[in-house]
Amino acid sequence: MANFRTATGYQPGIVGRVTELHAQYYAEHWSFDHFFETKIATELSNFITHYNATRDCIWSASINGNIEGSITIDGSSEREHIAHLRWFILSEQLRGAGAGNFLLQQAVEFCEAAKFESIYLWTFKGLDTARHLYEKYGFQLIEEQSGAQWGSNVIEQKFEIRVGH
Repeated sequence: MANFRTATGYQPGIVGRVTELHAQYYAEHWSFDHFFETKIATELSNFITHYNATRDCIWSASINGNIEGSITIDGSSEREHIAHLRWFILSEQLRGAGAGNFLLQQAVEFCEAAKFESIYLWTFKGLDTARHLYEKYGFQLIEEQSGAQWGSNVIEQKFEIRVGH
């Protein structure tokens, strides 16, 4: 089991590293290409630029000072009281080490404390380990459609959970 440390907020290198983790994993396992990588880099950069610590939070998990995982709550991008869970990724070193469970717990607790009514996320069919974790925390599949928002045709899935009630 990997021994990891977590931090909240901006950390030097987080935009590049979280983009790299996404790009490498999804290229290897799902054949996503430059469209996906640049989408992550652009949207994550924009998020960090407009970061509002009362509504937004990004957590990183590191091993020996190297970022190996991350999760984000984007509370400023949608309607008031609705949080968007984004950029949840773990390196091979952290998979199976409890880091995903810990990061998701931090995100849900942040949303409860910030008085969000619900949290939603977009993912796609086939990411079964992540889906299991989402469902463990009470997220439910509310929408499913064919789409290409990440640059490849997949069955997109929207999950949501009500919080703070």
